[in-house]
Order: sequence, then structure tokens, then C-alpha cells
Amino acid sequence: MNKFILSLFPLFWSANSFAHGISEDAKRAMIEGGYLKYIWLGAEHMITGYDHLLFLFGVIFFLTTFKDIVKFISVFTLGHSITLILATLMGITANYWLVDAIIAISVCYKGFDNNEGFQKYFGMKKAPNLLIMVFMFGLIHGFGLSTRLQQLPLGENGSEMLLRIISFNVGVEFGQILALTIMLALLSGIRHTSVFKRFSKVANDGLILAGLMLLLMQLHGYLHTSNPDEFGFSEDNHIHHHMQLDKPKAQEFKHDNL
Repeated sequence: MNKFILSLFPLFWSANSFAHGISEDAKRAMIEGGYLKYIWLGAEHMITGYDHLLFLFGVIFFLTTFKDIVKFISVFTLGHSITLILATLMGITANYWLVDAIIAISVCYKGFDNNEGFQKYFGMKKAPNLLIMVFMFGLIHGFGLSTRLQQLPLGENGSEMLLRIISFNVGVEFGQILALTIMLALLSGIRHTSVFKRFSKVANDGLILAGLMLLLMQLHGYLHTSNPDEFGFSEDNHIHHHMQLDKPKAQEFKHDNL
């Protein structure tokens, strides 16, 4: 088991480098691409966004009815859509290593909650209202998505910019639906077996461990970042500056995060 856990570190480390930011190829494709490009990128970002997927896996882990699944996923979708759209339109940004650190904490939170940590370790009769917590974490996840989207050429025209943001958000929803379908299929296959109770404890302990690993990596990335423009966040917050990630700086960024 220890060897298995240690083997995950290189996987998370390499995935961490990939997940942060938008690649130069994607940026170039967006310059001449239409709205379908933004839909595709949004779906791709959600499907490869292991931090978002881990949190969603924790949210649906014990949900058994279609009504509950729709309710909680709708609240999460509302939360991340609000911050994704508004933060991007208003040009509100932050260092996304720190934003992703909070998202990593949300993964730990859900695993801890699923294993009744609040009741066992804090003596609480029940955990904080899950619907409210999912909405709040949804806002944070949406802000994380917004920091990625603002690295793309969104245009100076207001209506064009809004349509590109909405296209990206639509793609995120498509990716989320696909990921949830696979997760629910896997959970339904094991939920009624004799090993589910044991699997539940191990899986949610795994969520806590994965969240902690992600948290450490995000903090490592933040502490080793010296130039905010490496991440496409220039201080004057103009949209066109989000594309000014020159090749030498991109290479330096890649080298620093190996």
C-alpha cells in the first residue's frame, strides 16, 4: 500500500504542471478559433481537472437518488458558474496557486465529512449543512476556472467576451456531466456489494490524502513563483495582457516547476 501511495506522487506532480494554466498551443488555437473552441477547452479542462473531479466524487459518494444528485450538482454548478462568469467579466484575478490550494482543501473537507470526521473528532451531532458548503466551494472552484479562462484571448468587445465566457462555461458543464456519468456508474456497481463499507472508508481517506498532496504542491508552486506575469496575471488587469506570456518566461516557468 505504501509503495502504491508513493507511486502516485510522480503522477500528481506531472499532472500538476499540466493542469496549471493554459498551454501556448491552446492560446494560439483560441486566437482564430470560434466559440466551439471555447466549449471544447472548457470540457477538456473539467475532464482533466482532477481537483474538481475529486471534489465531485466526494459530493456524490453517498447520494443514491436522482433528486439528491440533481440538487447537489445544481448547487455546485450554480456556484462555479457565478464566479466563473462574473470574475472573468470584471477581470478579478488572484494567484491561482493559492486558489487551487483552497480547492485542494475542499477535497480534504469532503473526504473528512464523508468519513463522519466532524462527529468523531469534534463531537458534533451533525456536520455543517452540506448544501451550503457545496455552494460555497462551488464559488471557489468557479474562481479557479476563471483564472484559467482569463489567460485566453477573450476580446475587447463586451458581447464577444461574454459569449466566449459562456461557451467555456457550457463546455465545463458538458465535461462535468461526462465525468459524473462515469463516477455514478462506478459507484452504482459497488454500492450494493459487501465491500462497499470498507471501500467507503478507504476511498474517502484517499480523498483526504489526495487533497493534502495537492495542497502541498499548490503551496510549493506559490512559494517558488517570483514573477506574476509568468502566470498571465499582469498588474494592470487588462485583458490583452493575459496573453503576454513570452517564450523565455514560459520555459522558465516550466523549468521552475519540474
